[in-house]
Amino acid sequence: MNFRITALFAVLLAIAFAAVGYSIGTRHNGVDRVAVESIVQDVLAKSKPAVSAPASMAASQPGAQMAELSDDQRKDVEATIRNYLIANPEIVRDAIDALQQKEDAAAQVAQAATIKDNGDELFDSKREVVLGNPKGDVTLVEFFDYNCAYCRHAHADMLQLLKSDPNVRIVLKEFPILGDGSVQAAQVAVAVLLTAPDKYLDFHDELITTPGPVDGAKALAVAADIGLDQDKIKTVAASDEVKANLDEVRDLATKLNLTGTPSYATKLKVVVGAVGYDQLVQEIKAVRDCSKVATC
Repeated sequence: MNFRITALFAVLLAIAFAAVGYSIGTRHNGVDRVAVESIVQDVLAKSKPAVSAPASMAASQPGAQMAELSDDQRKDVEATIRNYLIANPEIVRDAIDALQQKEDAAAQVAQAATIKDNGDELFDSKREVVLGNPKGDVTLVEFFDYNCAYCRHAHADMLQLLKSDPNVRIVLKEFPILGDGSVQAAQVAVAVLLTAPDKYLDFHDELITTPGPVDGAKALAVAADIGLDQDKIKTVAASDEVKANLDEVRDLATKLNLTGTPSYATKLKVVVGAVGYDQLVQEIKAVRDCSKVATC
């Protein structure tokens, strides 16, 4: 079930059981609509939507409570809640938005912990590509796929950063998630890194700006264009070290819960999507500002 629908269902159940509890507690034949509407508003205001059922629901016995209501009471409660939600449909949107905000905040906290726990692998792996100033004061990590249109668009942002900021250190991580062609291209790219690291940026720049889908054959053609031996690159691309490189990145991406490219990481946070040059500059500035604070 879609997590938003699940969350909404949980909220509505919380409202319903609160209203049922009220009806049972009052023990009158009808339902005080103003009071039930007040319950609806109170539950929505206080509850932070979650995929799991609210604790109040778990502690209650809804079947027993519902059994204590007369048919007329039950219908009255259900009609009041239904009419209230129809009259105020923004409640659905607000519940979904609240859930999204809560899950985003939780994801950021989890990602920050993962960054801290996996800093060496994220920022200083022996297998990574380092561009810019190798001793720069800020490291920006990019996870990318050669067949990702957004990565191709974001490539210009990276080049602009390298040109405008002499103290930035950029780490590229091959994260092929868009099919076999992407995996093949990444294997060749890692082989280029292992065979001729000084040629990697030329290779990367040409391949990521190549129109249309790319695969192993196109990647090998680019390697030949920059003067590398295709047969040698092809042999290295099939090696255990290339597999270890891609496995390392995939494992790290899984820990960070990355599902798309490009995705960026600094020591402070994960940023998903082709957010643009200006936003990347702000993320780099945030790390520099943070480094001035002892508790950061």
